[in-house]
Amino acid sequence: MTYITKPKIDLPGQERNALGLLQRDYEGSLSTLCAGCGHDSITAALVQALWELAIPPEKLIKLSGIGCSSKTPAYFVRGAHGFNSVHGRMPSVAAGAHAGNRGLVCVGVSGDGDSLSIGFGQFGHALRRNLNMLYLIENNGVYGLTKGQFSASADPGSKAKRGEVNQMQSINPVTTAIAMGASFVGRSFSGDRTQLVSLIKAGIRHPGCALLDVISPCVTFNDHEGSTKSYAYTREHMHRAMEVGFVPPKTEITADYGDSETTRVTLHDGSTIVLTKTDPNYDTASRSSALRYLEQTRSREEIPTGLLFLDEDLPDMHAIARTAEKPLVDMDYEELNPGNEALQKLQRSMR
Repeated sequence: MTYITKPKIDLPGQERNALGLLQRDYEGSLSTLCAGCGHDSITAALVQALWELAIPPEKLIKLSGIGCSSKTPAYFVRGAHGFNSVHGRMPSVAAGAHAGNRGLVCVGVSGDGDSLSIGFGQFGHALRRNLNMLYLIENNGVYGLTKGQFSASADPGSKAKRGEVNQMQSINPVTTAIAMGASFVGRSFSGDRTQLVSLIKAGIRHPGCALLDVISPCVTFNDHEGSTKSYAYTREHMHRAMEVGFVPPKTEITADYGDSETTRVTLHDGSTIVLTKTDPNYDTASRSSALRYLEQTRSREEIPTGLLFLDEDLPDMHAIARTAEKPLVDMDYEELNPGNEALQKLQRSMR
């Protein structure tokens, strides 16, 4: 695949972050995704969040699997490390990268097919290990690269572009993550830049696996009437659990509403979605309350967004494995290879 680098034009008066870098320094190649794809809005939010956090590009590692979503790492922070893995195996590569260099800021971008179908086991173990990374799922409910078949996140009763009705139950990444013991779980919408940037920044700073599910409509295969992952449906049904916007190829659609409010938004195709923000008094520390709240909003056909669960006391992968504080990449040969005597001692301890 050929990637075309965006032209970099330095204009006077542009704001710089704490590292002296421009927001353009956090951009990557030109996107080859469909015009109006929600994934590109997520890329823009990632660029803004990483720039505002002043993450040194050389300290960032971007990882992905296979799918439309997994092209995203090519589109932000051209100066970072990156790896596009086998389908569904991004979490394993992330675990290996972070095991070798715990000093890296790790951002894994996946999709509902990549993480909830072929990579479902990998998804679960990343949460179980509490791998220190932002695990971002660009969720559109279809397999965009293979022409729009239902994915595991497609809701029962939703219609495909050609009229087929999905009969299977969906896998909800946020309820699944909370039930499996995740330490940080949030949801947003690709069109809500303000909320999305805030959640990305919070997830990156979280000391553990931060799962962020982002509803990101597929403008080609899943933005029609009858889809529950369309721009219209999401805007009509979104409910801000705590604290949604999209820049289509036509006129920008935005949603401005307060905490605990519900808003109905009409999309370009005439369909609508309901978004709901969580109440300021919503208890993010109670796993059972979060699951109960998510079930209540699901029964009302609302899509809650915001920070849905947080536990900052769960140990991350390095604390669980009791690894060295010093990154392995910075250790010399003697530290990495303590010799035969140390190996013999370890073996005797296991008898």
